[in-house]
Amino acid sequence: MTDVSVRDAQRPRPDAVLSDMAAYALSGGPFSEEARETARLCLMDSLGCALAALEFPACTKLLGPVVPGAVMTGGARVPGTAYELDPVQAAFNIGAMIRWLDFNDTFLAAEWGHPSDNLGAILAVADYLDRRAGDGDGGVTMDDVLTAMIKAHEIQGVMALENSFNRVGLDHVLLVRVASTAVAAAMLGGGEEQVVNALSNAWIDGGALRTYRHAPNTGSRKSWAAGDATGRAVRLALMALQGEMGYPSALSAKGWGYYDVLFKSRPFSFSQPYGSYVMENVLFKISFPAEFHAQTAVEAALELHGAVKDRLDDVERVVIETQEAGSRIIDKTGPLDNPADRDHCIQYMVAVPLIHGRLTAQDYEDEVARDPRIDALRDRMEVRENPQFTVDYMDPDKRAIGNAVQVHFKAGTATARVEVAYPIGHRRRRSEAVPLLEEKFERHLAARLPKAQCEAVLNACASRDVLEAMRVRDFMDHWVVADG
Repeated sequence: MTDVSVRDAQRPRPDAVLSDMAAYALSGGPFSEEARETARLCLMDSLGCALAALEFPACTKLLGPVVPGAVMTGGARVPGTAYELDPVQAAFNIGAMIRWLDFNDTFLAAEWGHPSDNLGAILAVADYLDRRAGDGDGGVTMDDVLTAMIKAHEIQGVMALENSFNRVGLDHVLLVRVASTAVAAAMLGGGEEQVVNALSNAWIDGGALRTYRHAPNTGSRKSWAAGDATGRAVRLALMALQGEMGYPSALSAKGWGYYDVLFKSRPFSFSQPYGSYVMENVLFKISFPAEFHAQTAVEAALELHGAVKDRLDDVERVVIETQEAGSRIIDKTGPLDNPADRDHCIQYMVAVPLIHGRLTAQDYEDEVARDPRIDALRDRMEVRENPQFTVDYMDPDKRAIGNAVQVHFKAGTATARVEVAYPIGHRRRRSEAVPLLEEKFERHLAARLPKAQCEAVLNACASRDVLEAMRVRDFMDHWVVADG
């Protein structure tokens, strides 16, 4: 065991990682036009996903106050509902809703994650602060929200570029807790010392095990873990603003710090400074709620649907080529017990579009999964790594997420091999994706909000100038559903 008999009680200066994060969280930008415009799209898409999650009782049963009746007049609103909550619980609600269907944006590197998960903390804190500000000057605007989103995306994503937490058994949701803590503490008015203190506590919380994301324990926690992280982040930020102390060498302390205890004694590595790279390169899930490493596999399967749907009994095997990360985390055989299991199985995500020509959130539910053709097709699938896909996945100039699918029949014939390198939500296909993202947003609004409120939200989001000038409380009021 490492010798940790350190007798010097002199507190060190804060770890540079903490200081750099805090300085960036407190910085004023400016950020690129592309980053700000992408943040607008991210806001729309994330809140649309949140509304869609309200159709699922497994999600709604977790929403509202932590105990019945614990509401907060003048607190933060929860979109699509009538809830008015303290910002910690509101962050949990919003974060869980955004993440529930695995349909919000993604960023993939050495670690992967969903930077828009941080919006739970950002919106809850912004709405809470703006309602407290009253009618005069000094309120919080949606410009502040978009700026905080860019910063949270960047902190989470830059950490992920070189540091793989999943390879030491930890879950990427810890980066949501860290990024949300940094921006929440800054939004609440913290100085650099207070933001560092809050961040140190976020790291000391450690990292959640990935147990709930992998067979044989895959479960619904992966849908509310981001909400849990954002709620915890707001709590830690509020404590820091109340003067709670921090731990300056939380990462580097010999024997007891994060590096030695949880990261195999390796300090974090950074390949670039904080800017707006992550927001500019974020990946949107446009067409289907599916784990992102499989998005292009689903596109390929949809292209093959017409050639396969009437010949399912003749299929001998289905070959899926994917990246190393896809092979490692979503290649799954055997029984799939619940929707969370299915939306992280590349075989399931390919089988459904081959059979039905679609992949929706409802397709992960038990009613669809009982179709015996799905498991019969899964049993005939081979998943293999394509080394070039892995190289292109890690190339910072490409960030491709390639997959290829080919179906072989018993007679010795086969379909074309369909390869897709960049999914519809990739930066390289942004112009193609934006109209589809807007359609997705409008569809989710129409399913939950009254017509007049849909129009109000669409008008607010249609122009970035209009959106940025809005007070947060006015924006959030458009999302209140009295019987929600």
